[in-house]
Amino acid sequence: MSGPVRCFGPRGVRRGAALTLVFASVLATAAATGSLPRDKAKSPVPAARSVTSAASAAGATVDGDEVASAAARAVADGKSGTEAAERVVSRSGDRWGAVYDERQYEEFEQALDGSYTGVGIAAKRSADGLVEVARVQPGGPADLAGVEPGDLLRTIDGRRVDRRPVAEAVALLRGDSTEAAAGSTVVLGVQRGSVLREKTLSRARLSTEAVTVRRIGPDRPASSASSASSAPATPSAAVLIDVDSFTRGSGTEVRDAVRGAPAGAGVLLDLRGNSGGLVTEAVTAASAFLDGGLVATYDVRGEQRALYAEPGGDTDRPLVVLVDGGTMSAAELLTGALQDRGRAVTVGSRTFGKGSVQMPSRLPDGAVAELTVGHYRTPAGRGVDGRGITPDLVVDSRAEQRAETVLSGLGGGS
Repeated sequence: MSGPVRCFGPRGVRRGAALTLVFASVLATAAATGSLPRDKAKSPVPAARSVTSAASAAGATVDGDEVASAAARAVADGKSGTEAAERVVSRSGDRWGAVYDERQYEEFEQALDGSYTGVGIAAKRSADGLVEVARVQPGGPADLAGVEPGDLLRTIDGRRVDRRPVAEAVALLRGDSTEAAAGSTVVLGVQRGSVLREKTLSRARLSTEAVTVRRIGPDRPASSASSASSAPATPSAAVLIDVDSFTRGSGTEVRDAVRGAPAGAGVLLDLRGNSGGLVTEAVTAASAFLDGGLVATYDVRGEQRALYAEPGGDTDRPLVVLVDGGTMSAAELLTGALQDRGRAVTVGSRTFGKGSVQMPSRLPDGAVAELTVGHYRTPAGRGVDGRGITPDLVVDSRAEQRAETVLSGLGGGS
C-alpha cells in the first residue's frame, strides 16, 4: 500500500511514485495491459498500458525508434542504454513516458498483480497539508507496530516529510532510491495528537486489497405480503464498493459484488483516489453495470480502436459513482462510460484528467520504455486528458453523505 504523488521533481522520486501508486489512495501508476497490441517484432514485454507518473497532462510524445536507437548506441559504446533512453524521454516532454530497468519493471508487474514491498501504509495529504496515514493494512508491518489511520508521518529515516509531496514520503517508505528489499528497515517519526514517537519497521512483501465491499445505511425489511398491494417494497441497505486501483482480478471482484448485492439495494461505487490500473479490469467493472456496448475509444498513432462491455450486466440497480481529483486514467475511463451511457449519477469533484495511452517496448539492455502513443475518449467522444470529468453533482465536502442521499433518492436504499 503506500502511495501518492504530484508534479515530480527528481527523477528518482518520479520513478518511485510511478512504481508505488498502484496502491495509493491519492494517485498511482496505471496500466492498460491487454488492451493494445504489441509490436511482435520486438522482444516480449507486458502488453500496452496507460501509465500515470506525473500530476499534469502532456501532449508531447517521443518516437519509440528514437529511444531504442539511443539505447542501442549507448550499449554498443559500453554505456548504459537505460540512461540514454531516459535522456531522450526527458527531452521529449512526454510527461507520461518513463523508462524502467529490469528490477523496477518487475516490481511494476508485481504491483499490477496486487503485491508490493512496503510497510502497509496508504498515505494522503491532510487538511493541514501534512502527510497523514489514510489506511493501514491489517497484519502488515505498520499495523503490527501500532500505526493507525489519522497518524501523521513527520519523519522517515530522519528526513522531515511533513510538508513534502506525498509521493516523496511514499518513495522513502518503500526505499525506492536504495532498491530496498523485504526485510530492510525504515524508521518512522509518527505523531498522534501531540505525541511524537519513533517506530522501526521491517519492510515486507504484501498483497493489496484493491476492492472492499460494505453495506451502508440501515437494513430495511421488505414490505409484508399483506401490504404489498398498497405500498412498494422498501429497498435494502445500499452496498458501497470501494475500488482503490484496477489490479488484476479487481474487475471480477466488482462484478461479483454487484451480483451478490441484495435485491433492491443500490450501489455506491467509490472511485475517489483511484489512480487507474489495468484498463481491461476497468472494462470488466463497467460490464457489471452495462449490457454490452461502448466503454471507450482510443487511438494508437492515429488508428482508432474501441473497448466494449460484455453483455449481461445489471442495468436496473440504482448506481452512484463517487469521484475526486485523485480519480484518474482507467478509473476515469470507467466513470466516463457510466456517465455518458446514462447508467450512473456521478458525485464529487472534477477528476484528474489523465487520458493518454502508453505502450511498452523492450530496450537492448533489458530495460523497458513506456511511451505515449495516443489518447482515449468516452463513449460520447469527450477527451479526458488535461480536462478530467466533471461530475453531475459537484460537491467539495461531505461527498459520501451527499452521494448516499442521491442514491436514496434513486430508490437504492442507504
